Amino acid sequence: MTEKRAICFTEKGKEVLQKLNEKYLKAGMTEAKIYVMADGSADDGRNISVTDDKRKNVSSLRDWVQEGFEAGACLIFVSAVGIAVRALSGIAKDKLSDSPVIVMDDNAQFVIPVLSGHVGGGNKIALTIAELIGAIPVITTSTDMNDAFSADLFAKEQNLIIQNREGIKKVSAKAVEGKNITLSVKHFPPKEAVDVLVSDVADSADCEYSLLLTPKPYFVGVGTKRGKDTVEAESFILDVLSKNGIDIKEVYAICSIDRKEDEECLRTFGAKYRIPFLTFDAQILNEVSGEFTDSDYVQSTVGVGNVCERAAMAASMNRGEIVVKKVCGDGITVAVVKRQM
Repeated sequence: MTEKRAICFTEKGKEVLQKLNEKYLKAGMTEAKIYVMADGSADDGRNISVTDDKRKNVSSLRDWVQEGFEAGACLIFVSAVGIAVRALSGIAKDKLSDSPVIVMDDNAQFVIPVLSGHVGGGNKIALTIAELIGAIPVITTSTDMNDAFSADLFAKEQNLIIQNREGIKKVSAKAVEGKNITLSVKHFPPKEAVDVLVSDVADSADCEYSLLLTPKPYFVGVGTKRGKDTVEAESFILDVLSKNGIDIKEVYAICSIDRKEDEECLRTFGAKYRIPFLTFDAQILNEVSGEFTDSDYVQSTVGVGNVCERAAMAASMNRGEIVVKKVCGDGITVAVVKRQM
């Protein structure tokens, strides 16, 4: 679930965010962390001193946005759109990786997703906020406005990798014009050119398409000690992937045992890289077949001899191969399973 960080510049704006958090809690959803302007003018939108609502963690608005992007958080501004735009200058770079950004007015009348509406989920978040507080969502993406097929949203929802980003524009333009969109999947190769091909890269060579989407083949299993540092955990996981030639965008899910379901370092990692975080109970992990690097200590502690390898294999529905056996770090273990396509 995407972390939400919200900022306001007036007492009225803070009331809006407090009301929104009340609605989030009532709906059983995660609250937005509220930040407020400490001092200075909001006119510039870049160098405002910002604190959380307890007047801690002071930084500039510019730093606040940068930190939010690095964490992959959704940023909610209760402000003029111009403040958000100026604060984002030079930070927003790529529609496929930018954080979603939402702007609300301090009368809570309008909710506007201004960045990463599809891949980042900004449109969906804005629609949810609007429904919770009775506001009007202002959606401007062309495919949504024309109730047309959205190639990048389809890829996000199906957890697929976009291999040729220029194809998104081609497919979306055709959809907005009301033309039919053709799609073919692996094992059903098209006899003629298609708009969207879902296939492995190796199987796409003889096909004509506008947009190629490929499945994510890897499951990353992780075991951690309680309270493992978030930055250290992220660094270790990424290092294991890098050393084995695996790009983070190829990872379908991060996996662990259910008693780690609330582990902050794993939840944060999944949210930052927009990867599902899956957990399994000890019984399921014990029933996974295969040869694993079991440990008597882990067995006595959590009821299963190995977490990382077994969790990754469980996520593949036992149809994968361990390509990176358990790698141990300081209070963390990582393994990678590649599923059979």
